[in-house]
Amino acid sequence: MKQIYFASPLFSNAELRYNTYIVEMIRKAYPDLKVFLPQEQMGINDKSNYADSKMIAKLDTDAVLESSLLIAVLDGLVIDPGVASEIGVAYANNIPVLGLLTDPRQQGYDNQQKIDAIAEIAESQFSYLNLYTVGLIKLNGEIVNNESNLVENIEKYIKTDK
Repeated sequence: MKQIYFASPLFSNAELRYNTYIVEMIRKAYPDLKVFLPQEQMGINDKSNYADSKMIAKLDTDAVLESSLLIAVLDGLVIDPGVASEIGVAYANNIPVLGLLTDPRQQGYDNQQKIDAIAEIAESQFSYLNLYTVGLIKLNGEIVNNESNLVENIEKYIKTDK
């Protein structure tokens, strides 16, 4: 069974619920795929228990390497550091990455007032993502801007009998 690794922040109830929501959509659309969601790995991610950095790195890296596709949630003030690391592992091992950026500040890219505001210090109307990390995704995948496109585009990277 092919596996997808779902890379996302998992440190608030909102993040945990959002991750579950998207993974449920994926599992419903692709019942023959396994989705590795780190927050479900309670041996490591039960925060009342102990897991050191090596244990976490080993579990997550092994799961990325066993996957045919990495999905990366890119929303937030910055790309989550763990997600960025997982993107790097995927890129280094030629595993495609499908990024999800739902930040609504990307809307209005053709609005001249928003474009003009970029010239004024601290007035950018657009979000910023680290271009190195974005480049790693785009060299072996793509970034989509909503959950429906994410689920639909999985088929491009993993051939299924859907």
